[in-house]
Amino acid sequence: MKRLFILAALLTITITSFAQTTDLRRKIEVMGSAEQEVTPDIIYVSIALKEYMNGKNKVDISTLEKQLQKAVTEAGIAKDDFTVNNIAAYNIIIDKKKNPDFLASKQYRIKLRDLNSINTILSRVDDKGIQSTGIDSYEYSKQADLRRDLKIKALQAAREKATYLLTSIGERLGGAIEIQEIDNEPMGRQVFSNMSFKSADVAVQSDIDFKKIKLNYQVRAVFEIAK
Repeated sequence: MKRLFILAALLTITITSFAQTTDLRRKIEVMGSAEQEVTPDIIYVSIALKEYMNGKNKVDISTLEKQLQKAVTEAGIAKDDFTVNNIAAYNIIIDKKKNPDFLASKQYRIKLRDLNSINTILSRVDDKGIQSTGIDSYEYSKQADLRRDLKIKALQAAREKATYLLTSIGERLGGAIEIQEIDNEPMGRQVFSNMSFKSADVAVQSDIDFKKIKLNYQVRAVFEIAK
């Protein structure tokens, strides 16, 4: 009898506890989104320089680097925005009967706010010493502020959606119960582009319409249905 009484008491406690933790509120769950296109205003360009043989004389990497560094400075690029990415060496056999001659190369990264300035920079560097050029990545400088604004708009869109859905069936929207940001940060902006800036064109300044970035943010929101 005593065991039966204890079992009944435990069962009562379990049912009471379950009733207290179960959310019996009527709810509506919706998704809201907001997006905007922006033009990147920070572009990272890579430039690779390599030593080469000019007849019997070698044009060394230090000469080429000084040319590039001077061009970057004259273009108004900050010192911190011009960095060395890596250093390599190429084994070039000039003559099969002679020993290999090692020609060094360096890769640099420049942070630009105007892509057209790359034309001016490259025009002041020895063409034969430029191994390759390309766009590494890009970004939008005010993305943090835009991210905040778009998330607010996404939440407002979710509330508006819930409101008109409930209104259509004669119900009223209550307060927010749960808000969840969806992890949908735009795709990485690494480009790994083979885009090259040819020396024949560097003297001509052109308006480059850079590809826009579409920023899209979503939120999941749960609202109570008012009584």
